Amino acid sequence: MNISQMSQTLFYLIEQQPNSEKAVNYLRQQADAFHTSPQVSAFYRVFTALPRFVGKQLLEVPSDMAFALERLRPGFTVTGWTIDRLARVWWLLQLPADDQATYVSTISQLFKAAEMNELVALYSSLPVLAHPEAWKFQATEGIRNNIADVQSAIMLHNPYPADYFDEAAWNQLVMKAFFTDKDVTQITGLSERNNARLAKTLADFAAERRAAGRSLPAHMEELMN
Repeated sequence: MNISQMSQTLFYLIEQQPNSEKAVNYLRQQADAFHTSPQVSAFYRVFTALPRFVGKQLLEVPSDMAFALERLRPGFTVTGWTIDRLARVWWLLQLPADDQATYVSTISQLFKAAEMNELVALYSSLPVLAHPEAWKFQATEGIRNNIADVQSAIMLHNPYPADYFDEAAWNQLVMKAFFTDKDVTQITGLSERNNARLAKTLADFAAERRAAGRSLPAHMEELMN
């Protein structure tokens, strides 16, 4: 994936939002200042402050923009996002990625200190960040998180797990989605990543549910075949 093209496309989508002039001007000013003097403290400050300057309204995503994003990063979608979530993901793409150790360390510190909405943006960004193999630990931590919105950001409409999780981590994600009543049909790659171990685990779980006289979650039986 071309990070520069993704950054430009996301920014263009922000520009297309109603009454986005203030947000666009703020983002341009901050990006120009950061590219001139890339201080980590400034990077963190802007990431945290973004909602105050760009708002929190729901995005309008025209079909041509959704198609453009899909072409740049298959499986990636911003439908249902708010503008501050999008702006935060765009801001993460402004961080220079040439030094992998510095890049990963800088973003990892955000994960450690983030509040809920910041975590949602961070997990949403995983499909488009540089050095994708480096984020497996953070991604699996997202599955263990007990905040529903954070879980959804990594589990649903996110191509990163299907692309990079090993079988054990993938199966854990699917099981956690069932346990937390997520709509598993929104898990990207659900059919493609189905496997015998997952089918066996689900069959055992289903047997326990039936023995207790309880119904099965929707779509579970489809993955047991």
